[in-house]
Amino acid sequence: MTEQQHAPISVEEMAHAFEEDVGPADLSPYAVEDWLTLAIFWGMAICVFLQFFTRYALNNSLAWTEEIAANCLVVIVFLGSVMCVRMARHIQVDLLYRFLPPRVGRALELLVDFIVIGFFAYTTWLMWRYIAIVGNERMVTVNLPRGYVFYAVFAAFALMLARSVQNFVKDMINEKSVREKASETGVQGV
Repeated sequence: MTEQQHAPISVEEMAHAFEEDVGPADLSPYAVEDWLTLAIFWGMAICVFLQFFTRYALNNSLAWTEEIAANCLVVIVFLGSVMCVRMARHIQVDLLYRFLPPRVGRALELLVDFIVIGFFAYTTWLMWRYIAIVGNERMVTVNLPRGYVFYAVFAAFALMLARSVQNFVKDMINEKSVREKASETGVQGV
């Protein structure tokens, strides 16, 4: 077994590595739903901090922070999935595509697009029906309707549906599919 050798670097060189000019940050891959997810994440982080601080420092916890943080986590998961759909980042098995002729692989990708669109259309419809049944329930510790959370999840499913349709259109127009671009570049398929 060979051990990988790295050139030695001095502490001075390491310190100056942080001073290199990397240019401006590229925020173009991010969409509105990503920024909303980030804001909800920080809201959840504040609730978790409040829970920790009031429980362990003040020995008198705020009961509502746990429920709000849990509901924020639910919304974050589904809104974060919208970004994964848009960037073609959900777990996928693409080994089969490497062994298929390009035309067959392309047809299979379009079939997968149809299946994904059907799945998100169905889950969006199921969420709408679920809201009709339990949308007026109240939260336990905060006198707010849980429908806020359910509508956010519904919106996330609707956005996933819209982003999957958007990916399908891109797959039809472009020579390479969204998944091919994402796997080649290691970045996103925006």
